[in-house]
Amino acid sequence: MDIIMHIDVNNAFLSWTAVYLLKKGYGMDIRNMEAIIGGDESKRHGIVLAKSMVAKARGVKTAETIARAKRKCRKLEIFSPNYKLYKYMSNSLFNLIRKYTPDIEILSIDECFIDYGKVKNLYGDEIKFAYKLKKEIKDTLGFTVNIGIANNKLCAKMASDLLKPDRVHTLFSNEIEDKMYPLPINKLYGVGKKSTEKLLKLNINTIGDLANTNPDDLVPYFKNMATKLVDSAKGISSSFINIKKEELQGISNSTTTPYNLNSIDDINKVLLKIVDNLCMRLRKMDKYTNSVSVTLKDKYFKTKSHQMKLSNYTNNTDVIYDATKKLVKELYNDESIRLVGVSLTKLSNNMNHQISIFDKQTNNELDKIVDELKETYGSNIINKASLIDNYQS
Repeated sequence: MDIIMHIDVNNAFLSWTAVYLLKKGYGMDIRNMEAIIGGDESKRHGIVLAKSMVAKARGVKTAETIARAKRKCRKLEIFSPNYKLYKYMSNSLFNLIRKYTPDIEILSIDECFIDYGKVKNLYGDEIKFAYKLKKEIKDTLGFTVNIGIANNKLCAKMASDLLKPDRVHTLFSNEIEDKMYPLPINKLYGVGKKSTEKLLKLNINTIGDLANTNPDDLVPYFKNMATKLVDSAKGISSSFINIKKEELQGISNSTTTPYNLNSIDDINKVLLKIVDNLCMRLRKMDKYTNSVSVTLKDKYFKTKSHQMKLSNYTNNTDVIYDATKKLVKELYNDESIRLVGVSLTKLSNNMNHQISIFDKQTNNELDKIVDELKETYGSNIINKASLIDNYQS
């Protein structure tokens, strides 16, 4: 019988920051005070990324502005995100788990699945092991996790979310009707806001309601997803643990500007700096792209994006910059822009075409020389002429 565990860090960013601060001698555990992890208000990244339970009790919500959170919590303490720390803590967690099994599937920076069925003969009863693992993580790394145990990945994920923090829950096949069916439909893993709205209009209010629905009745609303939705509600899911590292499919970057951009020229200056950095990353990885997209967000936080396929695979800055400029020209309608983003996808290990002597690809050797200079002497040692007067992010 398959036994899958889902391990999920409780309030990861705030917990990991708390552990770090305590080790550095900070006088209080920020998990027990009005505290948030938030972006820099002066650079207009001022939103709540994570919140303590105390702040949550005061009504603070993830993704709201820090200004609004301050109105709810007069004593609010704000701590900047530290992604290098988060990556370190994440790796520490997964390396600890790998002591017990190599069959680990990383779902995100703070959660994973393990196939416990394959190692049960070594470590015994799954519930006792889960409590042991949870305690070891807390004692060794300083933060708490929830562990869900089930016969497949979906139910293990659902189990770990039943009640937090610092808990172990089971959701085996014989427990689905009692534990899962009564839950509101929006609690079903994989059902988002739009799907929830559709289901509620169909008077499908609980997971049990969906489990007892004929998939054919849902086809007009969900098309080929209808059967999968009903199967999920019944707790039917894969137990296969994917331990292979996924091939990188794309890279992206975005910049929230400290002031609004009110012309295509201003946008293109920011755009070039983003493209220059992304192409440098591509060349460092020996990767090429033939799919480019641009995202713009205006002062009202309305976002729009366009994508285009290139005729050839490339990692040349000029070629990709030309493509992004075309996309901006199609997107821009004289709005005040606060964020510019670029994504490069459909990555390949080779260029898949013959280079012409007239092709801009012939600049690749120059690009590589510039990359080496930047790595040795810093990113500002040399720039393309268009970047000389560029906005500095």
